[in-house]
Amino acid sequence: MKVQVEADGGSRGNPGPAGFGSVVFTADRTAVLAEAKQAIGWATNNVAEYRGLIAGLEEAASVGATEVAVAMDSKLVVEQMSGRWKVKHPDLIELNRQAKALASRFDRISYRWIPRAQNSHADRLANEAMDAAGVFDAQPSPTPIAVGEASTEVRTNPAGWTGARGAPTRLFLLRHGQTELSVDRRYSGRGNPALTELGRRQADAAAAYLGAQGGIDAVVTSPLQRAYDTAAAAAKALGLDVTVDDDLIETDFGDWEGLTFGEASAASPALHDRWLSDTSVPPPGGESFDQVHDRVRRARTRIISEYGGATVLVVSHVTPIKTMLRMALDAGPSILYRLHLDLASLSIAEFYPDGAASVRLVNQTSYL
Repeated sequence: MKVQVEADGGSRGNPGPAGFGSVVFTADRTAVLAEAKQAIGWATNNVAEYRGLIAGLEEAASVGATEVAVAMDSKLVVEQMSGRWKVKHPDLIELNRQAKALASRFDRISYRWIPRAQNSHADRLANEAMDAAGVFDAQPSPTPIAVGEASTEVRTNPAGWTGARGAPTRLFLLRHGQTELSVDRRYSGRGNPALTELGRRQADAAAAYLGAQGGIDAVVTSPLQRAYDTAAAAAKALGLDVTVDDDLIETDFGDWEGLTFGEASAASPALHDRWLSDTSVPPPGGESFDQVHDRVRRARTRIISEYGGATVLVVSHVTPIKTMLRMALDAGPSILYRLHLDLASLSIAEFYPDGAASVRLVNQTSYL
């Protein structure tokens, strides 16, 4: 008998109080054969999603299924169960083993990623499980920005007081580590300097922190080496692959590339002054901050389209990250000149399906 298993898991805080839901449909999805849901205590999204898959496979076996098509909105679980991504996080290794042992009972099994909106039945069951266990979002503070917090753990819905609805796509925005150009505070755009020894230590520290936190579903990075190497360190700790998005590249500073602030100002005094106050003005031979805004918006749209409702680590540069935060805050261009982001710092922005957004964290560096 052929069936379709849909499973989901959730964590209100990630990590936080968690639960899962699973449903077994007939192959044509016209009838429900079995359901399962359970609150599982304190866990990450990834753990809850694996628990949902395991429950779904157990239910499929109980109804006599021989062929199973699994559909989930967790790209991490789908890719790991398909064998395309390695499983390195200690919380997931045993769960992956259990799921594969169950999968081996069937004559045939396949895995496919679906958008969260198409996984509504399992999502509803997971939320029912958490609600029945008394797991509710607390009333959030009306101030959604936390600056320099010591932890990314969040237990409330920061946009709840605005009426935002649906599961947000959460972006962990990590700036790359130190390079030789950043040591001397030189404009570093499309040039490709490597991380310094300190920069590599910063990348490793951020990776260790993110790996311990868990709950990240994908890693997307700028193509420049300093960002890619920072992303690769985090991806290794998380047991994920790295995806490159060219629109996350740093600003093209044109003729000012490699110059200090003072050197660029001396080379083009009038233009440099205009550039500091007008985001439509590009450096000579470079691109304006307005142009950066346009391509970063494209990158954000792609990430939300592919990983809607998931948590994504985005590794990039100071201007693209400031631009993402500006979008989340719906702020004017002047915020680009007022935000400070340290090397290897972490910020968090969330974008909701209904168009709302919030910022949870800006410039965390406590792990360095």
